[in-house]
Amino acid sequence: MTVVRGFAAGDEGALVDAWNRAMPADPTTPGWFRDCVLLDPNFDPEGLRVAVTDAGEVAGCAYAVRRLTPLAPGTGLEPGTGWIPFLFVAPEHRGGGLGRRLLDEALAWLAGHGRTRVEFACYTPHYVLPGADPERYPAGCALLRRAGFETFSRPVAMDRGLAAYVMPDEVRALRERRESEGYGFRRPLDGELPELIRFAAGVFSPEWGEAIRRHGNPARLLVAVREKEAREKEAPEKEAREGIVGFAAYGAYRGIAERFGPFGVDPAERGTGIGAILLHGAMTMMRAEGLHSSWFLWTGETGPAARLYTKAGYEVTRRFHVMRRTAEAV
Repeated sequence: MTVVRGFAAGDEGALVDAWNRAMPADPTTPGWFRDCVLLDPNFDPEGLRVAVTDAGEVAGCAYAVRRLTPLAPGTGLEPGTGWIPFLFVAPEHRGGGLGRRLLDEALAWLAGHGRTRVEFACYTPHYVLPGADPERYPAGCALLRRAGFETFSRPVAMDRGLAAYVMPDEVRALRERRESEGYGFRRPLDGELPELIRFAAGVFSPEWGEAIRRHGNPARLLVAVREKEAREKEAPEKEAREGIVGFAAYGAYRGIAERFGPFGVDPAERGTGIGAILLHGAMTMMRAEGLHSSWFLWTGETGPAARLYTKAGYEVTRRFHVMRRTAEAV
């Protein structure tokens, strides 16, 4: 007989072991589990539903979480939303309905806390993957669909090698052109970090602002700065941002140096090539550190960002389905 209960101290080692057998494409470590699950300020042990056999073996789990603290200053608790960042069943325990049982328990726990919208995988800041991977985990995707989850976004992960990387001549020339117009591309000064955090959080997302705030190595940040002279030369009558108008980071998530992002350019500056300058500038910095690849987990496959990445030599490595279920709270 298998019971499903909340997490208890001492489960962590067996959970990590079962995880790595259940999700071989996405192995984890005790350190990640500790830092990103157990020490998450939103962690509630009852939300981590653990399946345990009579022999005391962990057979699987489903993690349900809701916000108890805001993601970033000025943001709320998203009281109607809950997340299931991960769900797995060890291979030897599959086929008996345990996956659906775990999923139902996680959903019931969230519903009991008033969560009527549940998103799979994309919990920030500690998501494992952006969404379900139908290629590597088809049974899991099918389980989510049977439970009423629907796909609302299809991000991709991309990667490119840096061992032979050299900034293209056309990007170097473009950078020189923009610099002659009054733009600057450099590491941010310490005094500019508050502005950069506000820019990333306000123009893009609070999570990006927090990623920069928590960045352990600001030397791995690159900003595009637009001086007043550039604005006046281009269009004196046009309202445009002065100061930071774009940025690129790497090493911002869990200190993984080869993980690129976050990365963004003010919408008013798009079409100027600033995105390409920042991307290639960051890649040059990464190569100078001796890094041999640049990768990230999440971008749209058909948008401007994906086209920029593809032109820079990135290739799609995985495709995900971000999934959502809406139901009445119990």
